[in-house]
Formats: sequence, structure tokens, C-alpha cells
Amino acid sequence: PPASSKRSPMPSAPIEIRLKRLPHGTGLTVPAYATAHAAGMDVVSAEDLTLPPGGRHAVATGFAMAIPDGYEVQVRPRSGLALKHGISLPNTPGTIDADYRGELKIILINLGDQSFVIARGDRIAQLVAAPVQIAAFTEVEELDETARGSGGFGSTGVTSS
Repeated sequence: PPASSKRSPMPSAPIEIRLKRLPHGTGLTVPAYATAHAAGMDVVSAEDLTLPPGGRHAVATGFAMAIPDGYEVQVRPRSGLALKHGISLPNTPGTIDADYRGELKIILINLGDQSFVIARGDRIAQLVAAPVQIAAFTEVEELDETARGSGGFGSTGVTSS
């Protein structure tokens, strides 16, 4: 096969995320990668519900997890649901911290103009494990100058007329 079709080696070994299935999660699939090149693991709903236009709901997944120290799990929308039905996450990407041990719930919002039915077992979002870089702020009197400076929203790539 052409070199472009070969997958690059993974940057590191997979991390272990311990998963505790809750009683209402019995029989559901655990989060998993749909393809060899997928960055996110599909996560499914543990409940049946109808999300009306403009509605929001914290959808149960039926499990809790233990993320290793130094990592987070990001919760992201599924592109097909966003395009076809206007289903997204109001806080995307959501962050699950390493010290959280409660049930993972996915906050969905219906930005479409029709009610959206979610059945138990439907794929509703994707999870991406990511390293966390800790930062510390240092208060200073002045900041260094840059080409952008204090230009805000929409200020880059604009030419003066």
C-alpha cells in the first residue's frame, strides 16, 4: 500500500481508564474506537428520551470511571448528529477530571427545529483521552509585544483598506 495509508506509530502506549458499570448500564457497550484511526471513543446513552428543540439534558451513560492522574477525558459532539439533527454539547469540549468518580453524563443540546429521539444504546458523543499540562500564572507589569497585540475576535487575517 502507499506510504500515506500506513498509520504512524502511536506516540505512547494506551493509558488504562478503569470503568465501573452501574446497574442501569447493564448490557451496554463500553466506550470504544469505531475504527483503527479514530481519535474518539463512541459513548452510548443508558436511557430513552426525547430532546425537544432548544432542550438540554444530562444523558446517563451507565458507568463511572477512574482516569489516571495527569490526564482528562474530553467529551465531544458526534459530527453526524450535529450536521443532520443539530445535536451538540453546550460546553464542548466537556472535561472529565481525573478525580471525578460519579456517573459520566453527557450534556446534550438540541439546536435543531425538531424533537430528537434518543434510544438506550444510541451513540451520543465521543470521548478523547488527553494529557493535562499544569500551568502557573506569574503576575507582571507589562507583556511582550506581538504582531497581533490586543486585537480580539476576528482581528487576524484582516487587511486594512
